[in-house]
Amino acid sequence: MREAVANLAPVLPVLTDLGERFTAAGHELALVGGPVRDAFLGRPATDLDLTTSARPDDIEPMLAAWGTATWDMGREFGTIGARRGDTVVEVTTYRADAYDGKTRKPVVAFGDSLDDDLVRRDFAVNAMALRLPDLAFVDPHGGLTDLQAKALRTPSAPEVSFGDDPLRMMRAARFVAQLGFVPAPEVLTAMAEMAESIGIVSAERVRDELVKLLMAPHPRAGLELLVASGLADHVLPELPALKLEIDEHHRHKDVYHHSMIVLEQAIDLEGPAGGPPESVPGPDLVLRLAAILHDIGKPATRRFEDGGGVSFHHHEVVGAKLAAKRMKALRFDKETTKQVARLVELHLRFHGYGDGAWTDSAVRRYVTDAGDLLPRLHRLTRADCTTRNVKKARRLSAAYDDLEQRIDRLTAEEELKAVRPELDGNEIGEALGIRPGPVLGRAYKHLLAVRLDDGPIGQEAARERLLSWWAEQPESRDA
Repeated sequence: MREAVANLAPVLPVLTDLGERFTAAGHELALVGGPVRDAFLGRPATDLDLTTSARPDDIEPMLAAWGTATWDMGREFGTIGARRGDTVVEVTTYRADAYDGKTRKPVVAFGDSLDDDLVRRDFAVNAMALRLPDLAFVDPHGGLTDLQAKALRTPSAPEVSFGDDPLRMMRAARFVAQLGFVPAPEVLTAMAEMAESIGIVSAERVRDELVKLLMAPHPRAGLELLVASGLADHVLPELPALKLEIDEHHRHKDVYHHSMIVLEQAIDLEGPAGGPPESVPGPDLVLRLAAILHDIGKPATRRFEDGGGVSFHHHEVVGAKLAAKRMKALRFDKETTKQVARLVELHLRFHGYGDGAWTDSAVRRYVTDAGDLLPRLHRLTRADCTTRNVKKARRLSAAYDDLEQRIDRLTAEEELKAVRPELDGNEIGEALGIRPGPVLGRAYKHLLAVRLDDGPIGQEAARERLLSWWAEQPESRDA
């Protein structure tokens, strides 16, 4: 307890001040949930969640007198927020919510006691509180014991808790990934039996929990719980679909297991937080999503070949489309969706380089096609090597080392990252006597291909190549 209070030292003056204000007005106030849990874990308190016997109309004037700004967007659910300097607090009236079981829309019912509020929390480790201002510890559901055991139990029966809010099942997986907790057997049973009910939760809330899971220190453990419980069948079905049946000859590796290893290896290749963009500072959501989704096109493209082989032709193209479709369904933003799908599409491009057949033109195209995603593509490609054949792994690593060295050399020589045709749009239009439009766009792409294939050839040579191309186009006769 002394250690927990010591961990709250930076925010203790704020908590004491607010506690005294509410107590003086005849109300109870307590720090609750995540901040209390994290204080015992030695983690910094980032969000100050407070609960009170006061109703919103009483909370607001007290917070207005304390802070420099208040907001009441959560008034309907009993929550008022306030800020003073860099400190943000949210104070919520004791709750005793009920849910309609169909839309997950809460029917708000304010509670009368702290114990009533704590029993509606998701897990016992989040159902601990510190009364303010005296810091009296309240733990009616054994959350501290669970915290020491790293166990996840629900304050009420898990069927009731998950029935109230099915998203709590995903939150269990997130806590596994974030904090290394282990769900109690009854929690696991309820998750498996109630997995389908996650369908009534909005895609946005599911996405937010999935992102928190992926950005955690150990996302593999959380993802494996989603798959084992059946939740992934409803929120990320492409992942369990990777569990392809292995035939008796083991003609392909376990794609699901492979993808989990790729995720872990990609995480190991992330740069330190706050590092330069080219180091891909972790945790990096785009890289981690691409790692778990890079092979999701394999189930749809698997073919058993004559002679006992197995193929997955064009699985990267199919996978890119599937990744974009799933991320759109989860309401990811367009840019993140585009980046992940592009990495999935490009993740096989490197294969074949080890044969030494790549020209400088091919290297230029690799860099140009990857664009700003090149640092992530480097890491995804390296992470994709999960072979147990030490000699093969060394050969692939050496080949990619060589490719990166060639990229560095060509970049230094030609400024590859900003590669453009040697004539700009105005110069192309003037040379061909055409106005801006689709035809000029085609001409620009032709000169870009020349630049990628042959490197810098000079403006005069580029003009000659342009005119030669133009002479073969039907539009030239009408110009």
